Amino acid sequence: MKKARWFVYSAGVLLLITAAAKIVSSFGNERILLEREPLFGLQFRDLFRVLGVIELFVAFICFRGKQLQFPTGLVAWLATSFLAYRFGIWRIGWHKPCSCLGNLTDALHIPSQTADTAMEIILAYLLIGSYGTLFWLWRRRKEISASVST
Repeated sequence: MKKARWFVYSAGVLLLITAAAKIVSSFGNERILLEREPLFGLQFRDLFRVLGVIELFVAFICFRGKQLQFPTGLVAWLATSFLAYRFGIWRIGWHKPCSCLGNLTDALHIPSQTADTAMEIILAYLLIGSYGTLFWLWRRRKEISASVST
């Protein structure tokens, strides 16, 4: 149980950091914020704000949730959505590094490819961790119900 709770809290921290980066960046004056992202046609500024709010909501649930299944399910849903988005932009031929953190990477002098790789690692952590935790919770509940039935 401690490992599952640790994952939920760590996912909340990661989402809080990326949400803050997106929201802060969305108020900048970088040219990319006015460009339209290739899949939905939204300005990056608007996309960052919407995603930042969603990430803040999921992070809040991770910190405040009493049960583990709901916040873990939300993290799995969000991570799967990010993976689907990345797959979608790859399918239409967009091969630029993800600007997931907005102009924060420029302010910190982090190359965009490095930031993109870091976001891929975070995405993999959220995906593997959330689905692994959901599977573990499912197995645990199944074992408990089997032991109660006998």
